[in-house]
Amino acid sequence: MQSSDDIRQISVTAPRNLGVVSLSYQLFGQSLATHPVVMINHALTGDAQITGKRGWWRQLVGPGKTIDTNRFAIVAFNIPGNGVLDSQLNNYTDFHTGDIAELFYQGLEQLDIQKLFAVIGGSIGGCIGWEFMVQHSSMVEHFIPIATDWKATDWLIANTYLQDQILKNSSNPVHDARLHAMMCYRTPESFAYRFQRTVNEEAQMFNVETWLRHHGEKLKRRFSLHSYLTVNHLLRSVNSERNGTSLAKTLTTAKTQFHLIGIDSDLFFTPNQIQTTFETLKTEGVTVSYAEIQSLHGHDAFLIEYEQMDQFLTPIFH
Repeated sequence: MQSSDDIRQISVTAPRNLGVVSLSYQLFGQSLATHPVVMINHALTGDAQITGKRGWWRQLVGPGKTIDTNRFAIVAFNIPGNGVLDSQLNNYTDFHTGDIAELFYQGLEQLDIQKLFAVIGGSIGGCIGWEFMVQHSSMVEHFIPIATDWKATDWLIANTYLQDQILKNSSNPVHDARLHAMMCYRTPESFAYRFQRTVNEEAQMFNVETWLRHHGEKLKRRFSLHSYLTVNHLLRSVNSERNGTSLAKTLTTAKTQFHLIGIDSDLFFTPNQIQTTFETLKTEGVTVSYAEIQSLHGHDAFLIEYEQMDQFLTPIFH
């Protein structure tokens, strides 16, 4: 069983004459050649380290867990330009998430992966998954987009625009942009539940302020300014209908089972938005289901509510 933290790299050619890109990835679980393969796409601040001591989804992925590494082979690509191994897209504004999906497909080709048991991803990882499905649904048995949708709404575009302005104009750009982002990823109820207007006496600040400052400093260590600009740009670029054909029409003949998961308190990819996609696909005869995480924690609930995630995912992976 593969369980090392080794990051591997391959070179892939970006579509639309955008040049050669270095694509890094990690493998977990069983052999790609002999076991069903799951591709897991990470969220904006994540990376390809899915499980293990530093794995951001270690509560759900691992030996005997929801996505059991004793039964599945797992591949996870880093979004090019996200800063892992100092990766950088110099011309990042020329790329969109459809291009990233195509780079992932080329990576699968080089790994000789022709079928995927499942593609699963949250937030921007799910967005890339939607773009992948438009291009390559024939190779995917199950698609599980979580807290995400196939398009960037006006609300999402507005927030990424504000992020871009902070990143380009602040004297402490990554730190300050993260403070704003956390206001989108959580909810007023989540803040009230956690902090209750308590004060950090040592810092002479409200605990909610020290918490925000902690997240700003943490992301500042994780991202270069260029990397954060890149992933923020990619998030606003999501559009699985950019070829002029509606998503539902594109997927009408897909054999894939679609399992959409929303969050009742999500302020970023709202449940109404995801339910609309569900209804549209269902009307066109696509095999699709919808489940909803109940949580006061907002968009980040898919990284918090592991018991509910296990409940939704277990019937698929067992």
